[in-house]
Amino acid sequence: MVIGFSIALIIFSMLLLLLVLMHKGKGGGLSDMFGGGMQSSVGGSSVAERNLDRITVVIGLLWFACIVTLGIVMKTSN
Repeated sequence: MVIGFSIALIIFSMLLLLLVLMHKGKGGGLSDMFGGGMQSSVGGSSVAERNLDRITVVIGLLWFACIVTLGIVMKTSN
């Protein structure tokens, strides 16, 4: 059971990393330094950006739940 949650945690961590890196830079940070600030935003976020936000939140919640569950399983297995 611990191995299964550990593998799930690794997968969720990689997915979360990729999803966060796919987000568009909002300006004022490292994204501007690498050329992300050159694009102009026209009228808010698109449907794809909103869906990316939702997917990122869901994966983040699953990542958190996996960490909590893994901690409980490891504590009770001793």
